[in-house]
Amino acid sequence: MQIMKLVENDIKPSDIMTAAAFHNAETVDMALGCSTNTMLHLPAIAHEAHVDISFDMANEISAITPNLCHLAPAGDTFMEDLDEAGGVYAVMKELTKGDLLDTSVMTCTMKTVGENIKDAKILNHDIIRPFDDPFMKTGGIAVLKGNLAPDGCVVKQAAVKESMMQHEGPARVFDSEEDAIKVIYAGEIKPGDVVVIRYEGPKGGPGMREMLNPTSAIAGMGLDESVALITDGRFSGATRGASIGHVSPEAASGGNIGLVQEGDMIAIDIVNHTIELKVSDEELEARRAKWVCPEPKIKTGYLARYAKLVSSADKGAILE
Repeated sequence: MQIMKLVENDIKPSDIMTAAAFHNAETVDMALGCSTNTMLHLPAIAHEAHVDISFDMANEISAITPNLCHLAPAGDTFMEDLDEAGGVYAVMKELTKGDLLDTSVMTCTMKTVGENIKDAKILNHDIIRPFDDPFMKTGGIAVLKGNLAPDGCVVKQAAVKESMMQHEGPARVFDSEEDAIKVIYAGEIKPGDVVVIRYEGPKGGPGMREMLNPTSAIAGMGLDESVALITDGRFSGATRGASIGHVSPEAASGGNIGLVQEGDMIAIDIVNHTIELKVSDEELEARRAKWVCPEPKIKTGYLARYAKLVSSADKGAILE
């Protein structure tokens, strides 16, 4: 029905799916606290809309966008609380105080952003903070880069404790989610460890499963303030702690995450957006010469075709 209304009013998809619209979407998500999946879905949708957006835009937008909501799991409020406090429109209107949204952008309501939010207001400042008194001065997502993730990886910094914003520890390496879960439940992960789960990306999964079980297990065992998790897979919106996903290039594409060995030191600096495997370039090249990609988990059917054609996570896991 909505599509018919758009057609009747001569509003084309290209009028709605603009670069400014994607910028608005990422800005609002930053203010809400974010899901790391944003950095998978937005690039994918932008690709289909023939809009060029950069994976790096997350840090650029985060630097100027305050985090106005502390929704679970980062905080103790939920979507229904947000709705009762004024909803997403109230958050958007608050962001206009910093001139952070393009209010002229057309939307599928057949009205502009400005028209949609003109009557919105915050009803509870404990749930939606004022622009000049945010929960954090920066947005909910950060993209980290370094030799472990040359093309980037993603963390929901709004849900990371201050003590884990900078962390260095030994790698505990697993080639699947299931292998990691067994060791976590066995109590063999210790404070300070960096759990590395690889071959779970778009190609290696295949399909980039959500690593909800290991992140929940780490948090449930009280380790989310002392253990980091790094994966070429992805997370759900319920993730908290130093859970870093979307590592690109992924292991199955020959990324350096596939070269990590048990006990290697990994340095994570969310504040400065870096992630480093503390291994020399020479040693990495020596390991690469011996590296053999594991056999694909699925060898026939659509998923096998998907694995051959899918791009890395930093491009939205699109089919090329």
